[in-house]
Parts: sequence; C-alpha cells; structure tokens
Amino acid sequence: MSSFLLEIGTEELPADFARLALPQLQALVSRDLADRHLQPSALQVTGTPRRLAVLVEGLPAAQPDRHEERKGPPASQAFSAGQPTQAAIGFARRCGVEPAALEVRETPRGPFVFARVVEAGQPAAAVLSELIPGWIQALQGRRFMRWGAGERRFSRPIRWLVALLDAEVLPVELEGCDPPVQASAGSRGHRLTAEPVNIRSAASYRDDLAAAGVEVDRQARADWIRSAVHSAAERHGARADLPAELFDELVDLVEAPLLIEGRIEERYLALPPEVLSTVMRAHQRYVPLVDRQASADPLAQHARGELQPRFLCIANGRPEARETIRRGNERVLRARLADAEFFVSSDRATASIDRRDRLAQVTFAEGLGSLRDRVERMEWCTDVLLEQLRLPAAAAGHARRAAHLCKHDLVSQMVGEFPELQGVMGGKYLLAEGEHPQVALAVLEHYLPRGAGDALPQSDAGAVVALAERLELLLSIYATGERPSGSSDPYALRRAGNGVLQILWDRQWQLDLLAVLDRGAEHWSSLLPHFRIDAAALAQDLAELLRQRLASLLEDADAGVAVDLVQAVAGDSVPVERLLRDPADARQRVDLLLDLRQNGRLDAVRAVVTRAARLAEKADLAGDVLGVDGTVDQSLFEQPSEAAMLTVLRRLEPLARAGRSHSYGHLAEALAASAGTLAEFFDGEQSVMVMADDPAVRRNRLNMLALLRNQASVLADFSCING
Repeated sequence: MSSFLLEIGTEELPADFARLALPQLQALVSRDLADRHLQPSALQVTGTPRRLAVLVEGLPAAQPDRHEERKGPPASQAFSAGQPTQAAIGFARRCGVEPAALEVRETPRGPFVFARVVEAGQPAAAVLSELIPGWIQALQGRRFMRWGAGERRFSRPIRWLVALLDAEVLPVELEGCDPPVQASAGSRGHRLTAEPVNIRSAASYRDDLAAAGVEVDRQARADWIRSAVHSAAERHGARADLPAELFDELVDLVEAPLLIEGRIEERYLALPPEVLSTVMRAHQRYVPLVDRQASADPLAQHARGELQPRFLCIANGRPEARETIRRGNERVLRARLADAEFFVSSDRATASIDRRDRLAQVTFAEGLGSLRDRVERMEWCTDVLLEQLRLPAAAAGHARRAAHLCKHDLVSQMVGEFPELQGVMGGKYLLAEGEHPQVALAVLEHYLPRGAGDALPQSDAGAVVALAERLELLLSIYATGERPSGSSDPYALRRAGNGVLQILWDRQWQLDLLAVLDRGAEHWSSLLPHFRIDAAALAQDLAELLRQRLASLLEDADAGVAVDLVQAVAGDSVPVERLLRDPADARQRVDLLLDLRQNGRLDAVRAVVTRAARLAEKADLAGDVLGVDGTVDQSLFEQPSEAAMLTVLRRLEPLARAGRSHSYGHLAEALAASAGTLAEFFDGEQSVMVMADDPAVRRNRLNMLALLRNQASVLADFSCING
C-alpha cells in the first residue's frame, strides 16, 4: 500500500474559496478513485491560504486485474470440421487470446463461442497522473481569473504543484498556466520566509511543512484558534464575540496562527459599542471581548462598559514580530475608529427627521420613486395592519412613529460606510434625540429577520413595522412585473415572504393577509398608474407566493414536519383563502397533527376519516355544513352504532365551528378519542351498510359521513396523510 500527496500551490486564496473548495476536492477524489478501483484506507483534504492538499493513505499499488467474459459468433460460424474459421480467429484477436482458448457454450439461442479476457490493471501512478489535471480543472468558485498569457482559470494563479506517490514524483503538467507548472517535490514554506521546502515523501508532508512554519492541517489550526481565543477571553473575565463566519474566515486566513492582544484607546469607548464591534469584526477581522454580564435589552446590550477596551487578533506573522504586529494593528484600528468617530459626530449634528427628508434624493427602484416614497408606502401598510391587529394605543403609536422614521439612517454617513449597521444606528440616533425607547427599538427590529435562523422582532411595534416593510417590498416589486424564478431572486422576495409568515407565527397574530393584499393591490394600482396594475392579478400572484413560502417553511421547520402533514394543511387541495385568512392557523394545525403522529394516535383518526370521506363523495351535502340539526334524521336509525355516530358528530360540531378561537387541540383530541366509536360504525358487530337499499336511510347515513368529513377537514385534509 502507498501514500499519495497532491498539493496545489497558489497565491493567497480568498478565505471563502479555501473553505468551499475542500469538500469539492474531497468528493472528486473519492468518486474517481472508487470508479478506478483504487480504494484507499484514508483520504484527507486540507489547505491553507496558499495551498490545497489531498493526502491519501493505504492506496493500492495498481488497479486489480479485470476479468471479463465476451460472447462471440455462433459455434456453427466459428468452427468448421473442428477448425476455427476466420470469424473465430478475428474474434480471438480482438479479445487478445489464442483461438484454442475459445470455449463453446450452450445459450437459449444455441451454442456460441465465448472468450475469457483478463485486462491488466494500470499502476496507480499512471491513473493518478491522468486524474490530477481534471480534479484541478473541476474546482469551482466565485470570480475565477486568468493570469499571464495562459488560458487556465482558477481562484488565484497556480505557482507550484506537488504530486508524490510515496517518494516518487508523478509526471503531471498543468496546461494553460503562465509560467508552465509541472509537478515536483518542491513546496514552499511560510510566505514571510519564502523558503523552498523539499517534501521527502507523501507520508512526511505535514512534518516537512511544520518545520518550515506552516500548519497545513485546517482542523488543527481551527482547534488552536478556538482554544487560544477562549483562553484569552477567560483570562480577562470576558466572552469572545466570535461568530461562526468570522471564525471560519480566520482559520483560512493564516498558515501559522499567532494570537495578538491589542488595546482600544479610551476616547473611542464613547462610540456606540456596535460601531466598535463592527469595525473590529467586519473590517479588521478582530475578535472583540465582551463582559460576561450582558443585558437582554437589544438597545442596551452594548452599553458602555460591557465591551472591553481590548481585542484579539489572529495574525499570520512570526512569533518574534509579535510586538510589531500588535502596534501595527492598534494603529490601523485607531485610524478606522477615528473615521467612525467623525461619522457619528457629523450624523448627530443633523436631526433624524431632517435625514428622513433627504431620503427624497435617493432612488429606491426604477418606477417606484425615492426612499421617502417607499417610507410613505410603509406608513400606509402600517396603518392597514394596525386596523386589523388592534394593538394597545401606545404600541400602535410607537409603530406609526417608527414607520415614519425607520429609514432615516440610510443617508447617514455611518451607515454609508458600514451598511451592516442600518437600523442599529437609526435606533441609537433616535434614542440620543429623546425619542421613546420603543420607537427606537422598533426602528432597529424592523430589519429582522435578516435571513434563515435570524432573530425575530421582540416588540409589538417592531413586528408591525417589519411586516409593513416586507409587504411594501412585495407589493412594489410585484407591481413592476418582477417575479422570483428558479435561483433568481434579486430583491429577496422569497425571504420577504418568509419574514411575514415567521413574524405572524411568532407573535400568534390573527391577520387576514388576503384582505391586506387586496387592499394593497388596489392602493398600489392608483398610486403607481404608470405600471397599469391589474389589482386582482397582483393580489392573486402575491397570495400564491405566500402560499408557497408557507408550505416551504413548514417543511423546513426545526421539528422536521413530514411532507404529507404539510400537504394535509397547506397542499394544493386546500384553498389559498383558508391559509392566508390566518397564517398562524396553519402552523398551529400542523403542530397538532405532528403531536398526534408522535403519540401514535393519528393513524386511527386518518383511517376512519378517509374512509368516511370516500363514501361521502356520493352525498350531496356541501363542504361547509358542520351542523347536525336539519341534516341527520334520528328516526331513520336502525342500529345503535348510528346513534353513537350522531353523539360523536354533536360533540365535534361546536369544536369545528370554534376552530382556532378555542384551539384546534380540543378538536384533535375529540377526533382521536372518538376513533373507536367511528370504526364501530363501519366494522363493529352493530355496523351498518351505508349504501342501504332504502334511499332515505342511505342518504341519512351518507350525510353523517359527510358531516364527519367536513368537521375533520377543519383540522386537515386527511386524505393527504400517509398511513
């Protein structure tokens, strides 16, 4: 068994490519080695900012020989008087065997000639030399480039290539590189030393690079960085503000991680801590340190004193230069914070209400006016939402004020330099001007959720403005004729639809989204006459988008809702009106079905309801009839099971009429508890023949089954649920 090494040496790779290329390389190498029958005992793919590496252990020296049987001409054509004919000789030649080695065997079509062919396996070196260029060519990423006069495309120029089978250099050349790149045993050490490194063998790769100051194992670097940052934070009684995306980037920015501790000048601690954190994390890739005691208030959680006057930096330098690196990073951070200090000071010299007026100078989108026009449309949406939601007067007032001011910081200098602080700076500036804290909080929260897994607004005012912002976006962009298609969704309309539903589910608000869309479409048609909007079609298109997002969110729920349960509540058989008259209703019903399934009670209910529904198709009872009176005639009963069935229907009737107002839980429980009685109607000792000869009896029994179907369908379409 052999060891194999492939190292693709490059100029400094973007951190995201270094991370995303590794699983691609792992899949390519695993697939191709398996296809060529060269299964290794271990395969590792790793990398640094200057190299991607494949390390294979336990690789067979050659492919196994392949044994194959080939069928030739009929025996009558292959032999004449016991001697091979030209047909047999030609077949043997093609198979690489002697005519005497041919065998005659019986087949369903008579005797035929067969040849046993042994194809010798290729040496592993030959197979690898053939595969390596294809692996490199197949890697994909963003913003690939060409360099020099070559035609090869890669994330960054390829400067060297190491391809070793044990200690043997494989003959590989990458075409299209300028200058040409041929495989050798020569790698390169840490970029600050630029020393060449001779890799003695594939097995010694890690040790050879470690001696040259490079930790090539990505997982080892990640473990070291996590431990070093955690230890430094513990030492200062703090926690490290290190989100996962920043951590991954740090791992892929260094070849030999070095922890540096720096300090923040006292004067800059007067800046909003969000500004300090954003400058350090997003622009300098530093790790802020935060006191362990943190407030739960989104506006107070970064109050002065919580963010410590120090930061951690993961450098790629040499240990002997630690002090120089620290001073350099402190100097760069000082300049960045001085800029931020100037921006904040300049912004505070202008009132937020004046910045709102300046939104008229910024175009929102073609044909949709300015950002101030957009804010005015959001204010209209806020008023429409508040008419339905009937929140306390104080919360409604805060929502209206927040909607009026929510976008003012988009024309501030601070957000112009740091767009990720939109909303945060808006809330901070409003607080400093004496606005009510709930108004400032709503301005901050109206951007939530920013994406999957993000936090949701925690205040009523913030949730209302967040809904208004997303509904305005959907109405405005759909009014222009834009629609998300496939992977193309430049305005993030699907995400906006998700946000609307997630907020309603989280707040448990009963909102008639269809009515909001209808009113919005009518208002937009008069507001934007140049688009010649068909209000009914606009509302219908948006309703369909929200229906799709609702089903998608239910299927993607953390609880892992099965597709059949989602279809039972939000599938094609369910009218869109049922879903969007109250979107929180659908989530509640899915949760109940999931609970019934987990408790093992759903199958019994499903079996009875679906059986009843199949027979009820022959009844002429409308699907919205839920009441027993005037529908069922007790005088036509012939068996006690019919009276028992009627008792169940009377028990279910008020629960079906109440719907969500008294929780679907009672209806679900009543259906589950009645499963035995309902089954007795069909299969018990006193069961009945539904399709009785007497038309009146038959109609009476079908009406009872139709009532059961209608009452159960208030909870779900049980025909969609798998047994």
